[in-house]
Amino acid sequence: MNFDLTSEQEMIKRMIRQFADEEVAPSAIDRDRSKKFPLEIFQKLAEMGIMGLPFPEEYGGGGADTVSFAIVVEELSRACGSTGITYSAHISLGGAPLYLFGTEEQKQKYLTPICTGESFGAFGLTEPNAGSDAGGTRTSAKEENDEFVINGNKCFITNASFANHLAITAVTGEKDGKKEITAIIVPTNTAGFTVIDNYEKMGLNASNTTELVLEDVRVPVENLLGERGEGFRQFLITLDGGRIGIGAMAVGIAQGAYEKALAYAKERKQFGKSISSFQAIQFKLADMAMKIELARNMVYKAAWLKDHGRPFSKEAAMCKLYASEICMEVTDQAVQIHGGYGYMKEYHVERMMRDAKLLEIGEGTSEVQRMVISRLIGC
Repeated sequence: MNFDLTSEQEMIKRMIRQFADEEVAPSAIDRDRSKKFPLEIFQKLAEMGIMGLPFPEEYGGGGADTVSFAIVVEELSRACGSTGITYSAHISLGGAPLYLFGTEEQKQKYLTPICTGESFGAFGLTEPNAGSDAGGTRTSAKEENDEFVINGNKCFITNASFANHLAITAVTGEKDGKKEITAIIVPTNTAGFTVIDNYEKMGLNASNTTELVLEDVRVPVENLLGERGEGFRQFLITLDGGRIGIGAMAVGIAQGAYEKALAYAKERKQFGKSISSFQAIQFKLADMAMKIELARNMVYKAAWLKDHGRPFSKEAAMCKLYASEICMEVTDQAVQIHGGYGYMKEYHVERMMRDAKLLEIGEGTSEVQRMVISRLIGC
């Protein structure tokens, strides 16, 4: 059993850590306040060849593995959660379905711009009445004259304002008394397609979270992604990979909060000595370090299984569940260690705590992860 990163993974880790420290971290507080999308950062990542990292070079990707993807998400999130979730969704929700289920022509046409950074990746799944219960999808796509006519709403969709196209799920009929859910690729400049960006969020303020409105949107039937009626299965597979990204993001935010807390504890003096010399603070920091390491190992294991073509659904759910919950715990303790200063924006940790909460909700709530794990262990 070898826990060493490969030389390529180590190189990516060093490169992205330096980039995150120099390009992402310095303006993280300002982005959180202004809610400005970090477009310039992603333009630089595109120039570095990172935007299509785990996809084949023939589509403009980097030909790297899922572990490398997790490393990039972790390091970006360590500096800025908004940047981390933008990248994670770009790859795992935007690019992955096209790569997994698209035809060769669709990959060339739609995946390549995502890999090169010309377009951001996004995926239209969640609806006002279909969150954890994605089977409750109401968006419809009726076939007329070799076109799909799509009507419906999507909510909480990441990156859509900056996407040239995205896959959406829609009901295309009924089969055996159940909704036939199909994935369809929709260019965002299609007539009747509206992206609304006006959510007021608790955290991840510099990420792009939108509502989609589709009113008689017409796309050719050739925009069908995968097989008709397979949309439900496709999104389950997509979410498995996405959960590795959320787990990596949680590790990154937790690592960032832990590093801030450790540095502060060494500098802050009370009763004539640094608070890091107090056992109460030492135990908090020890628990934080231990849980982050456990979460990171779980993320890497799930990514490794995926890279080796082995079943990884259980491990993806476990790493997402555990990492997101310890991320909330670690950021909470980081604020506590900072005391009153932890409540102030300039010390970063309050932002990290707000950003962390979404990770227990997005890509399947903690309750859904426990349902998935229960099923997979044979309950």
